[in-house]
Amino acid sequence: MKLKYTFICIVLIAATTGCKKFLDRPPLTSLPDETAWSSEDNLRLYANKFYSGYFVGYGTQFSAEAGAALLGFRFSDDVFLMGNQSNFSRAVPNSGIWSMTTLRSINIMLDRIKNRMKNVLSEEAYNHWTGIGRFFRAMEYADLVSEYGDVPYFGYVPVETDLADLYKPRTSRNQVMDSVYEDLRFAMSNVRKTDGDQQVNQYIVAAFASRIALSEASWQKYYYNDLARSGKFFRLAQESADLVINSGKYDIVTDFRSLFTSNSLSGNKDVILYRQYDPAVGVTHSIATNNNLSESVAFGPSTDLIKSFICVDGSTYQESDIAHADDFSLSSMIKTRDSRLEATFYDKPNVRNRASYWYINKFLPRSAAAIVDAGSTIPVEFTSNKNQTAYPVFRYAEVLLNWIEAKAELGMATQADIEVSINKIRKRPLAPEATAKGVSQTAPLTLAKLPEDPSRDPSVPALLWEIRRERRMEFVFEYSRYQDLRRWKKLEYMDTDNKPDLLSGGWVNFITELPKELVAAKVGLIAVVPLEGGSPVVYNGSNGALMNGFYRDVNTNGRLPFLDQTGVNPYLSPVGKTQMDDYKSKGYKLEQTTGWPAYE
Repeated sequence: MKLKYTFICIVLIAATTGCKKFLDRPPLTSLPDETAWSSEDNLRLYANKFYSGYFVGYGTQFSAEAGAALLGFRFSDDVFLMGNQSNFSRAVPNSGIWSMTTLRSINIMLDRIKNRMKNVLSEEAYNHWTGIGRFFRAMEYADLVSEYGDVPYFGYVPVETDLADLYKPRTSRNQVMDSVYEDLRFAMSNVRKTDGDQQVNQYIVAAFASRIALSEASWQKYYYNDLARSGKFFRLAQESADLVINSGKYDIVTDFRSLFTSNSLSGNKDVILYRQYDPAVGVTHSIATNNNLSESVAFGPSTDLIKSFICVDGSTYQESDIAHADDFSLSSMIKTRDSRLEATFYDKPNVRNRASYWYINKFLPRSAAAIVDAGSTIPVEFTSNKNQTAYPVFRYAEVLLNWIEAKAELGMATQADIEVSINKIRKRPLAPEATAKGVSQTAPLTLAKLPEDPSRDPSVPALLWEIRRERRMEFVFEYSRYQDLRRWKKLEYMDTDNKPDLLSGGWVNFITELPKELVAAKVGLIAVVPLEGGSPVVYNGSNGALMNGFYRDVNTNGRLPFLDQTGVNPYLSPVGKTQMDDYKSKGYKLEQTTGWPAYE
């Protein structure tokens, strides 16, 4: 796609009476630019069109956004695929570059507010809507910078005929993110504390600001080695999270699985922003279908993820005093590990997860799982694209974990801070079904006695290691793991050559749990990896007694090398040859992303 700015007509969403949920908003219609900016209602409807792009949730139907919302988690060290693993890009593509379409639309909104609505809006409304526009602009540029590093910065609407603008060179990341910083500061100070159900407010802005600032601070510290700039953004992450925490509006009061399996999250104090689904208006998704115990799936949790779950006494399995802490059978781990493990997986190894034998259930209601467990057919609403469970777009738990990570990075974390963040999350209520299985709350984390994890990356201090572990358990199979690895400059954790636990899955004792799998057809195809590691034990038809370990399909293969490769930067995306030629043909130069080979 060429870097040109195609003229976009001003689009507004036609209003309907009583419509509050942003997913229920009617289709876009066009209004002339000359008359569109005549009221706050029109402005609100214009801004609403950005919601489904930034607050994806589970996406809709079988959309690409649905894949990005959940199934994108497959690319991390939490999950592996049966067969060949997905690879990092290893070459400059023929075509590929950022899109400025959404940014142009946001800048049009800001331009029209400034130049056409000063006499239409009150001062309060003017500042609020300017804050909304600057919030979305910050969101867009934070995404672009995370993907490409330096990108052209536009704080205005460029003229279509101005080639110098259309072929503008890349602006430095620091300059772009300074503008993002100012946009977020303005939005947090001017967006309304409340503006109606499911409308962006000050707390939603501050929650996303904590995510954006924490991400940029980490990039600056670990990728660019700029401690001054990292401190600036760590402080913004802390302060924006403080705004949410000090509001008193949110709390940790819901059991973990219910956050992802309820049909409505309205009024839930764990949730700052959610996406509602409603089959009555044709707004549904397909994510629970991938967790419905009826679908056969070829992706599953890696052994690396499974080993990372903390024991209920707050220790790693290597140092825990709990009985059977080193027993990795699922039935045992449900009792000995943090409650989020039980809430995330079906409670028995299952052949329908062909990669790992541990079936992900985090996004399927317990009631639906019980129906399948009893031998009945999964309800139709959990099949195909008919799912209607709501999605917590931004949870209070993330604000708490963003906050404590920022404070730890700034050297300010105290035990009192741990109590109101990590330990508060660990004390969340347990579902009755979990309690009946022997699940218990995890012991508090204490600064005086941090776990001594023999698996800890020696470059990561013990406190940060535990905060990162907490994020991994809390956001498992959601959006963040791959993004966290990138901002920490730890994509090495995805190197399958050096981490064999990335290519095996859940613990299975085939003799006692899945004896029907030990058949002639499986000879030479299934294997298990012992707890101590080493070569997989491949089933040969007569060694069934040895088939007790972390499951591995013999056709599961590692990804191609991606670290320390000449002309490959796995952290940032390259721009395409076509776009570089296009710039050159117009007399301009498009620089290649750092770490990728220039193209002349």
